Amino acid sequence: MTLSGRFVALLALGVLPIILIDSVTPGSAALVLAGWVLLAVVLAGIDLATAASPRSVTVARDLPARVRLGESVAAELYLTNGGTRRLRGVVRDAWQPSAGASVTRSRIDIPAGERRRVTVVLTPFRRGERRVETVTVRSFGWLGLAARQASLVAPGRIRALPPFTARKHLPSRLARLRELDGRTAVMLRGQGTEFDSLREYVRGDDVRSIDWRATARQGVSGAAPQRLMVRTWRPERDRRVVVVVDSARTAAARIENEPRIDTAFEASLLLGALASHAGDRVDFVAWDRRVRGRVQGAAGAELLSRMVDSMAVIEPELIEADWAGVPALVRGITNRHALVVLLTSIDAPGASGALLAMLPQLTRRHTVLVASVTDPATLAAVSDRDDLEAVYRAAAAERALLDVARVSAAMRRLGGEVVTGAPADLPPALADRYIALKAAGRL
Repeated sequence: MTLSGRFVALLALGVLPIILIDSVTPGSAALVLAGWVLLAVVLAGIDLATAASPRSVTVARDLPARVRLGESVAAELYLTNGGTRRLRGVVRDAWQPSAGASVTRSRIDIPAGERRRVTVVLTPFRRGERRVETVTVRSFGWLGLAARQASLVAPGRIRALPPFTARKHLPSRLARLRELDGRTAVMLRGQGTEFDSLREYVRGDDVRSIDWRATARQGVSGAAPQRLMVRTWRPERDRRVVVVVDSARTAAARIENEPRIDTAFEASLLLGALASHAGDRVDFVAWDRRVRGRVQGAAGAELLSRMVDSMAVIEPELIEADWAGVPALVRGITNRHALVVLLTSIDAPGASGALLAMLPQLTRRHTVLVASVTDPATLAAVSDRDDLEAVYRAAAAERALLDVARVSAAMRRLGGEVVTGAPADLPPALADRYIALKAAGRL
């Protein structure tokens, strides 16, 4: 049972008569107060007796399975009054706060034997499974003084997927891929690229691409000079791209109000879409000391669908990453030469020691690309030296940037490539480096 604001207002209404009666007949206020409270309680009891039972209500849900983070979706709740009385009251759908429910309480009026629909608009602001377990129904009587209340079990869930805001960079990168693939007038030659066709030499072509045997087969026809034939090349296809996202403790740090791991997911999705369009095979793994998520053997639209579905439920673990296990993890995915992309954080040399120790095992067989998000606030702090506190902050920021530069240089000496950038810049920067490696024939 619950008491409403009307019951409190009814008790408050008795204050003025009690004061007037007490001024006329001193000493009778206590008796009048007791009578007024008794009257209010009796009315509330009668009101409670006339209220419909909330336990006679059956609940059903109609929920979409998925929604992208930041988008809105309608969650529908169906309430059926199985009792014999009309139910007037309030229903509360107890979604998690991170589900972003626009309205949590709704008024209902359901005649006996009928059903009503309550719609709640959800706009999740956190990735993952957003759940609801119960629905609370409060049924008031005719006077609205008291209500009967019950919490009904009605579980439901909706999966908030990564937003993939980096998709806006995809068209321009696909256009560059089409140029590399020879779908425009541009033809490129790179070491290790695949032979495409022969054509006649034109001024500006690389003389190293002249095919002398094909030229000799042309022969000499009359007075016409012999034509030089050159090979054209296209980027390799059906290469392997293995994306490993670090889901250990450093991935939980927030940069520009976004966890590092969410930035890594955005970069992985853009790279996966780009590589899949380029004809390469993409495998995704989230790793700290064990595999937290894996996508293998998918391509095209299925690849992105499975990647966002896997990423949605992955949260950083507050443990150190086991970098020594990454080479075996990659070997379990492919024995061929692959582009291995490690999305992690580049910190001080001491914190990155395990990563640096593992790197040569990968670079011996694979092309390794390490991508890390940088904090724009650190870059801004370097130039801010207005007071003593700002000077100390600038010194700390400068030290942090020097550590990142030292670790990056060590990775390059060990044969790896390094890409860094702010949360908004890292996904397109990683895509650009992938295109550059493909154009150079290093995949």
